[in-house]
Amino acid sequence: MKELKIDKKDSNQRFDKFLKRVLPNASTSFIYKMLRKKNITLNEKKADGSEKINKGDVVKIWFSDETFAKMAGESEKDELYYSIKEMSHDISIVFEDDDMIIINKPAGIKSQKDSPSDISINEMAISYMISSGQLSEESFKHFHPSVCNRLDRNTSGIVLFAKNLHAAQSLGEALKDRSCKKLYRAIVIGKIDSKQQIDGFLSKDEATNKVSITKTETHDSKPIKTAYSPIKNIGENFTLLEIHLITGRTHQIRAHLASIGHPILGDNKYGNTIINKEQKVRGQLLHAYSIEFSDGRKYVCDLPEEFNGYL
Repeated sequence: MKELKIDKKDSNQRFDKFLKRVLPNASTSFIYKMLRKKNITLNEKKADGSEKINKGDVVKIWFSDETFAKMAGESEKDELYYSIKEMSHDISIVFEDDDMIIINKPAGIKSQKDSPSDISINEMAISYMISSGQLSEESFKHFHPSVCNRLDRNTSGIVLFAKNLHAAQSLGEALKDRSCKKLYRAIVIGKIDSKQQIDGFLSKDEATNKVSITKTETHDSKPIKTAYSPIKNIGENFTLLEIHLITGRTHQIRAHLASIGHPILGDNKYGNTIINKEQKVRGQLLHAYSIEFSDGRKYVCDLPEEFNGYL
């Protein structure tokens, strides 16, 4: 028999969702069958899975050790935990509390891995939590902390990392309903003198991982809105912009600015390759600069060194 006590990071979720996290190798029908037979109980009582669990609740799972290990996939989780534990956890922390970490992601590192061999800021943050004693092996079996927003590999700046389920849900909701305001800074080619909001429609080609912008809607396009204002003209050829990402689509800022003739300096996918080579820019000069939540909290990531040669 396994006894699990619900802590803060696992609270405020449906019981069946929690059980699916604990027993990822068990089918949904098997979990409900075990609930009906009282082989899984909540606070010593029969449960149907729809209950919302809270901190301090006690879950008992009346399986043999062998069955529990198989359904929980414990060997795979142990292996993953210790492989992440050994990773680098040298992350730049802008803010941290019991629920989240705001990380200043450098350019060149992925937000989340796309293949098992990748190393991303997500694994580095988990490694930091393990090394600082905030994440035990047992806790990791029930919930994997994770980043909540993704930046392109070559975009630097603010990444939100949720330490627990409650934070993941609230941050995810704030990002989805756009109640938090995200501002970026970029150096673009060309001179811009006034602020503006530009609208359009974005379509993505999955084969090339590239997007296209149109002024009219197509069958597979999604509406986008991008607002920008100039902070500083850099001679006649470049402008430092502050950009408000109103909608959040793949490559939106890069492609949208390129579509109006002001590509981001150093962007090799949507930018001006001739000017990029002339300027010898190392990576695109796009930075997730600040985020402001609806309650007034605001966090800022200073511009990286690559911007300073132009500013």
